[in-house]
Amino acid sequence: MAEERPIAAVGERAGHESAHGDAVRAMFDRIAPTYDLLNRVLSAGLDERWRARAVALLSDAPDGEILDLCAGTLDLSACIERSWPARRVVAMDFAADMLARGAGKVRRTEVAVGDAMAMPFAGGRFAAVICGFGLRNLSDPTRGIAEALRVLAPGGRLIILEFFRPDHGVRAAVTRAFHRGFADVVLPLAGRLVANDRSAYAYLARSMASFLTRVELEATLRAAGLEDVRGEDLTLGVASIVSGRKPEARA
Repeated sequence: MAEERPIAAVGERAGHESAHGDAVRAMFDRIAPTYDLLNRVLSAGLDERWRARAVALLSDAPDGEILDLCAGTLDLSACIERSWPARRVVAMDFAADMLARGAGKVRRTEVAVGDAMAMPFAGGRFAAVICGFGLRNLSDPTRGIAEALRVLAPGGRLIILEFFRPDHGVRAAVTRAFHRGFADVVLPLAGRLVANDRSAYAYLARSMASFLTRVELEATLRAAGLEDVRGEDLTLGVASIVSGRKPEARA
């Protein structure tokens, strides 16, 4: 069987959006049974701390519904339920098998299958949109950001937890070396041994190397109209959080 190879580099997806989306959806549905196990093993459990830190930033969001975008196997939704028991949560992903795999983790989250670049929600519905490790997989991340901004209420918070391409500097050099070894050796090997799917985890490694830097995403959010944009590195920049606020409606 020929190896499935979604287009990895963000800048190379123009004109191939549909093919990229179909390939990534099929890939995530395929690796759904082993996705959680590999997350815990590959991050040594740090992914749970990263999610908890991102969810803590919801304290800056106004009252209202929270959208977990690119929700995968619902780890982030489960964390939101624990941290914000009075909040209504909606989780959306385009990979139905991933959502089904995580269904037992949540009790009151509304789950929907949908496209992050064309969401089936009314404008201004959500007080916050949080996206964990999903933005870099979109065929057009800028379009996904625009959609997130559309469904946010005025004053609402957008929070993005992601693996970014390392920037410059001494610490970034350490992070780049880690990313390179992780991407070239650990991810493909773990994918083959645990998930029997080396190509899927090789793609995830490529997507990390070809994505934006944290600073570039911050600039992208500002250009999209978000205010109070800020970034935070986690674990020497292995993962980072970028957040921003939708401007209040002006009279």
